[in-house]
Amino acid sequence: MNDIKQLILNKNMWVLYVLSTVLTAIVIYYHWVIGSLLAVVLALLIFFSLRTEERLRKRTEDYITTLSYRVKKVGEEALLEMPFGIVLFNEDYQIEWANPYMNKYMDGDKTLIGEPLSEVSEEIISAINDGFEEYWIGLGEERFQVIIKKEERLIYFFDRTKQIELENRYHNEETILAVIFLDNYEELTQAMDDTSKSQMNSEVTSILNGWSNDYGIYMKRISQERFLAVMSKEILTHLEKTKFEILDEVRELISDKNVPLTLSIGIGKGTADLPELGELAQSSLDLALGRGGDQVAIKDEEGKVKFYGGKTNPMEKRTRVRARVISHALRELVRESEKVLIMGHHTPDMDSIGASIGILKLAQQNDKEGYVVFDPDGVNTGVQRLMDAIDDDVSIAQWFVTPEQSMDMVTKNTLVVVVDTHKPSLVMEDRLLTKTEHVVVIDHHRRAEEFINDPTLVYMEPYASSTAELVTELLQYQDGPLKLNTLEATSLLAGITVDTKSFTLRTGSRTFDAASYLRSKGADTVLVQQLLKEDIDVYVRRSELIKNTTQYTEGIAIAKGVEGETYGAIIIAQAADTLLTMSGVKASFVISERKDGKIGVSARSLGEVNVQVIMEKMNGGGHLTNAATQLEDTTIDQVEEQLRDIIEDYLEGGDNS
Repeated sequence: MNDIKQLILNKNMWVLYVLSTVLTAIVIYYHWVIGSLLAVVLALLIFFSLRTEERLRKRTEDYITTLSYRVKKVGEEALLEMPFGIVLFNEDYQIEWANPYMNKYMDGDKTLIGEPLSEVSEEIISAINDGFEEYWIGLGEERFQVIIKKEERLIYFFDRTKQIELENRYHNEETILAVIFLDNYEELTQAMDDTSKSQMNSEVTSILNGWSNDYGIYMKRISQERFLAVMSKEILTHLEKTKFEILDEVRELISDKNVPLTLSIGIGKGTADLPELGELAQSSLDLALGRGGDQVAIKDEEGKVKFYGGKTNPMEKRTRVRARVISHALRELVRESEKVLIMGHHTPDMDSIGASIGILKLAQQNDKEGYVVFDPDGVNTGVQRLMDAIDDDVSIAQWFVTPEQSMDMVTKNTLVVVVDTHKPSLVMEDRLLTKTEHVVVIDHHRRAEEFINDPTLVYMEPYASSTAELVTELLQYQDGPLKLNTLEATSLLAGITVDTKSFTLRTGSRTFDAASYLRSKGADTVLVQQLLKEDIDVYVRRSELIKNTTQYTEGIAIAKGVEGETYGAIIIAQAADTLLTMSGVKASFVISERKDGKIGVSARSLGEVNVQVIMEKMNGGGHLTNAATQLEDTTIDQVEEQLRDIIEDYLEGGDNS
């Protein structure tokens, strides 16, 4: 390298020699003796420079020749000893050359040269034809990242097995926090003596400790009814595969003693820090309890939620104390507001309208203007009869407004009360939710992942038969004597009657108490029956659906409409209700095209089959015994096939997510 630098300097010296020659010629012209001496010296310098340059050039050529050989040698060595595979192939996908690294994946002393690419992997040729630049394959027990250079007909094989193992280990060892809650513990232990309470605690704790030890979970009891559990993602994966059988173990043990104690678990997972995981776990537990308990809710940092369990029908456990507290809190919110806007869900049913009228009376009871947001174009036959009766009663009809009118009325100080739903996508006018800071949610459905953002007050009781029942109780705790006219009381009673299938499903003692209270306020049971009467045409249409019923498995019936024939959502739901009354049917599913172009599925159950978790698998929801979904861009047959697969998975796994 120094010789090369010296050659460059010599090149620069020649410029000086030329200048020196010119100067010497000038000196000779004026003084030939001195000029002659300078010429001799200059000649000697040039002579020695030429000899030096020649020697340097020869040494440089020798150096470059040696370096070129070494580089070539190192290149050959590197190509052959590279710790990854290199394969060259021709137009016919035959291997023309492969480095020794690839030959170790061949049997015996066999070489890859001349073999088809499929000898390495059947997938590679397809990947090349499909234009992949990167692909992943397995060779033996190793996983390879394949880089494809189609133009050069060159393939690189990088062994990523250890990297994948390290990534899997990292993900599997992610910290998971869980909060375990004993449902109904406080209510149950109030009536127990110390011995019974201690025995129940011992049995439940023994089951939970055994379960945690079996799976390697750290668990600590932090209160009488609450446990904190710490586990890894790998452990959580195992628990999901077992569908959280601990729920069944607790339920079966305690049920033998006729004590309705169940378990709810909220789990937070993800790469978030521990405080955030704790918040996710608590949020998941709130979600599980809001859906009725006896289930597991798993939420990640992106807000995605999975559910397991929920097999049993939730036991009525709400107290009148809570109803009174909520009633008083709602009264204060009403009094502090400028006006009250009440809305239910799209295509309102009797429960939605009845509950809305109940909240309207609550607002009027507290000397505030209340308005029911209602779309007259989205009603079915039964609700239309009720609306016709309301139109004839000016004292009620004047307080009904359209969604557009409500947008002109809302202010920041308006109280918006949402009844019979908690999903912002289902409310009558979702824009109202963003126009005020005061929103109240009153609902009897199990809480879903989608929920109204930051409500001021939430009263959700999945143990109630209907929202009308909840509103009736709230009315009882308002100040002063409540005046309900016959139609108002009847509307609330009709809501309860419809949602309980005439007091046959999801009824508790509080349901009959509410009905009795409404009857005392003038509710007309005959009028209820008149409102619930159906047209002959509707009956015939429903029968058309029912006649196309097949028995999927023992106790489960599936009916589906004819392609191209549309049915209203109410008829589809009524068909599912009717199927449930048939002998031997414990769960019914009805699939049909809807008038809005979607495929509707209505599901009903007597309680043994949780139709809610089945419908949630199809992006729907509802109750354990009453659920539905709507699907787009699909056909009836495709929906039926999907439904059968989900039911099969549910029946095989018991609890399902």
